Amino acid sequence: MKRLLIASVRFYQKFISPAFPPSCRYRPTCSNYMIEAIDKHGAKGVLMGIVRIMRCHPFVQGGHDPVPDHFSLKRNKTSDSHQ
Repeated sequence: MKRLLIASVRFYQKFISPAFPPSCRYRPTCSNYMIEAIDKHGAKGVLMGIVRIMRCHPFVQGGHDPVPDHFSLKRNKTSDSHQ
């Protein structure tokens, strides 16, 4: 299941994303965040990635936001010290 989910994100990265200008305000990018979240948290990682994408908009400061070690839908608070 994880492999299929990650493969779908990789497909997006390779074939869909290049058609649009870079616009992710976070590091790692939203698609890389989704892959890491799926790898760490399984199917719950998809939900984490979707919430992250919803947070990525022009009115947010962005910055470093790594995948937390424990499942959470909130921004990783440890990232605030890395900005």
